[in-house]
Amino acid sequence: MNLALDGGVIGTGIGAILLYAVLGVLLMLLGFYAVDLTTPGPLNLQVKEGKPNAVIITAAGMVGIAFIVVVSIYGSSGALLDGLLTTLIFGVIGVVAQVLGARLLEWVTGIDMRAVLAGETTMPQAYLVAAVHVALGLVVAVAII
Repeated sequence: MNLALDGGVIGTGIGAILLYAVLGVLLMLLGFYAVDLTTPGPLNLQVKEGKPNAVIITAAGMVGIAFIVVVSIYGSSGALLDGLLTTLIFGVIGVVAQVLGARLLEWVTGIDMRAVLAGETTMPQAYLVAAVHVALGLVVAVAII
């Protein structure tokens, strides 16, 4: 039997792709809103206004969460429901780790996030916070493996 032409295999694969895509988008939104809730100012408005530091930090947060989601999906095995549940659990843990880690860094370094996010020009502190988001995403992703 040629699996490439088997409608059941293709249908199941398409369904799994769609479910993982929806879960990935939901985790990305959760990550965005977690960062938004824990940083001063409405992050979505700052991004919409094109505040460069807000965009840099938000983009890095999304990349960090994407690492977690991708590795969670890749590492999931067995039944589809088990894989989706594992991805959800690890994704939520990743979001929490990123937010707490970033807030801890800001506290330790004394970064004024309100000033950084509202800045009209790119500030070096934004790169540090962005690096923490990506790094924590990688750490959690590798921990999943």
